[in-house]
Amino acid sequence: MQTMIFAIEEINRNGELLPNITLGYKIYDSCSTPHQALRGAMELMGSENGSVAEGKMQGTGSCRGTVPAVIGDGGSTQSLVVARFLGVFHVPQVSYFSSCACLSDKKEFPAFLRTMPSDFFQVDALVQLVKHFGWTWVGVIAGDDAYGRGGANIFVDEVRKLDACIALHEIIPKNRAQTAISSIISKIRSSGARVILVFAVEQDTAALFDEALRDGLTGIQWLASEAWSTASVLSTPKKYHHILQGSMGFAIRRAHIPGLQDFLLRLHPSSPGALEDPFLIPFWEEVFQCSLGVQTQGQEHSVEGKPPCSGTEELGSVANIYSDVSQLRISYNVYKAVYAIVYALKAMRACEDGKGPFPLQACPSADDIQPWQLLHYIKQVKYLNSFGDEIKFDENGDPAAMYDLVNWQLRSNGEIEFVTIGKFDETVAVGKQKLQIQEQNILWNDNKTNVPLSVCSSICPPGTRKAIKPNFPICCHDCVVCTAGEISNQTDAIECARCLPEFWSNAERTACVPKQVEFLSFSDTMGITLMAISLIGSFCTFVVVFIFSYYRTSPIVRANNSALSFLLLFSLSLCFLCSLTFIGRPSEWSCMLRHTAFGITFVLCISCILGKTIVVLMAFKATLPGSNVMRWFGPAQQKAIITFCTLIQVIICIVWLVAAPPTPRQLMPRESAIVILLCDEGSRVAFALVLGYIGLLACLCLLLAFLARKLPDNFNEARLITFSMLIFCAVWVAFIPAYISSPGKYSTVTEVFAILASSYGLLGCIFAPKCYIILLRPEKNTKKHLMSKATTDKF
Repeated sequence: MQTMIFAIEEINRNGELLPNITLGYKIYDSCSTPHQALRGAMELMGSENGSVAEGKMQGTGSCRGTVPAVIGDGGSTQSLVVARFLGVFHVPQVSYFSSCACLSDKKEFPAFLRTMPSDFFQVDALVQLVKHFGWTWVGVIAGDDAYGRGGANIFVDEVRKLDACIALHEIIPKNRAQTAISSIISKIRSSGARVILVFAVEQDTAALFDEALRDGLTGIQWLASEAWSTASVLSTPKKYHHILQGSMGFAIRRAHIPGLQDFLLRLHPSSPGALEDPFLIPFWEEVFQCSLGVQTQGQEHSVEGKPPCSGTEELGSVANIYSDVSQLRISYNVYKAVYAIVYALKAMRACEDGKGPFPLQACPSADDIQPWQLLHYIKQVKYLNSFGDEIKFDENGDPAAMYDLVNWQLRSNGEIEFVTIGKFDETVAVGKQKLQIQEQNILWNDNKTNVPLSVCSSICPPGTRKAIKPNFPICCHDCVVCTAGEISNQTDAIECARCLPEFWSNAERTACVPKQVEFLSFSDTMGITLMAISLIGSFCTFVVVFIFSYYRTSPIVRANNSALSFLLLFSLSLCFLCSLTFIGRPSEWSCMLRHTAFGITFVLCISCILGKTIVVLMAFKATLPGSNVMRWFGPAQQKAIITFCTLIQVIICIVWLVAAPPTPRQLMPRESAIVILLCDEGSRVAFALVLGYIGLLACLCLLLAFLARKLPDNFNEARLITFSMLIFCAVWVAFIPAYISSPGKYSTVTEVFAILASSYGLLGCIFAPKCYIILLRPEKNTKKHLMSKATTDKF
């Protein structure tokens, strides 16, 4: 009120804006109630003597005519009632503190304007604040009025668009019943939210904090709406300091108005016209707690228990909210409202005939100001005031939205200081940051410097993903570790990303790393074991070669076709050594070598055994009278059989290598952390022919050896060949299902094992008994013993 009077007197005293015009005013107290506000508006509209802003023409001693403009009310609830009433008469109403977004509706409130930004912009600023600090679990407490409910509802809707959640949304009843507010405090405590927005006027907010003090609620980061973000009634009492220190909120811009403090301190009961001021006497008695002993017109007040005033009291000697001009925020809005109307009046008076904005380009009458005409000019107001702020209204009658972000910081002297730590400017260009914060200057609740965490569930670290809890808000979740082969490299990941086929997740599930390459290596245990067995087999073969060479003239060596025996031992040594080609990193050459070497060496081996079997069988047939069959199975014919049988396998292998050679291949199972390197057969038909041909020769050997098993001889080699072929066939029959079912490198291991097992079977069954006789039973290594008839023959 005093700021409005100061502004009007400043304008009247200056005389530059409205020369020869004196502004008058009439003030009504709405008592912060809608019905009193409406009563005042109705009295203004029915009065012929008073106006809020009305010219006092030269030569005329009093204000006359209808009221052209109204400044007020402060509260949104009161302004809603007044604006509906004044809108009927198109009387411009400029509010200095009504921020409800609903008042921007020009269809319902056509004559309402304000110097206070709409709550829509304040909510936008609060939402940006919540987003900036990553709060996803926020509580909202609202006053039970248009300001609280409207602002809180917009905030709730906007916050949910950020994928954040509202932990609670409660209303402070207007009767401020302790049971209802106590229930709100209990819900705050049980919600787990650490950030609570209170969107209410300072009286409702004080009732909430009083109950919080009684209940011992601490550790909450309070967010303030502009209605109480700089309220002295909350910051001054020390009882609130320990729960409100660190609070944060947006406040309307402030300004230092020169001369205002002196104007405020000029008031004194002894000044002229003091008794006509209905507010001065009650105000003075309340500030100094004394009685002046007078009663103003239309006022009733009690002086019981108050001593008489001495007359020496001065407002400058006390520090209170009235004389404090450090936070001129609402007062600055009042100041701007007065000047907006004055600039509109100036524009009206500057209208040139024939260029007016009304029908027939008419100008308004300077002597008879019509409210609807003044409303038109107020909407067009645009000027730069003495503080460098541009004053104008948008199509909704709202000013540009600019806020200071203030932080309640408790100083060493025990006082709360409102420290500006940022600002919000809705007018910045698109693409630029509306909210600017100096985080290094913030002190949070309990004087902490770390940003408080307010989430329903803990932040999911990298390597995990959020899993929604059934029947809970979206912000409440469990953190589930990514499955093998998937990663998340950010916090609060919605889902885990699957690695590419050649990559696998690390142990932390935070990055994809190349899969471990797996093959039968010379360095792993299995490879070393098989290599050792292979070399031992080759060594044993060379030992047998040495023994047979040393005892090559002995009957048992000579009786068993020494030439074929040495060729068989040579092929066995190749069989043992070819297994080494299956060990090591597969390459194009090794893949071709391993399968062809295996196929050819085994056919050579089986061909030699086949030759020995035929020789044994034919040798006994040749003993029959008149038989000359041995001349068809001499050394040359034996070599021809071996060569022919081996040549067939060689041809198969050549065709295989030309048509579809074995090649290295990578197997990358989705659910495995390894890349399996193996040799692809190239042509399964060719591989089957190679194995099938070996099996055919082995079966033929087994059949011939079985037929010759009972031929009369003390050392029948056919019996040994039969046993060796049985072992050989058993190994390779078992190999086929084992090879098909073995995963990864174990299929190669299976093949190597079959090669070594069958080679050891041939070496052991055919040559071990002979070495035993040569080395340990030399008495049986005689021609006589070998030619004698066997006494027992069960097999």
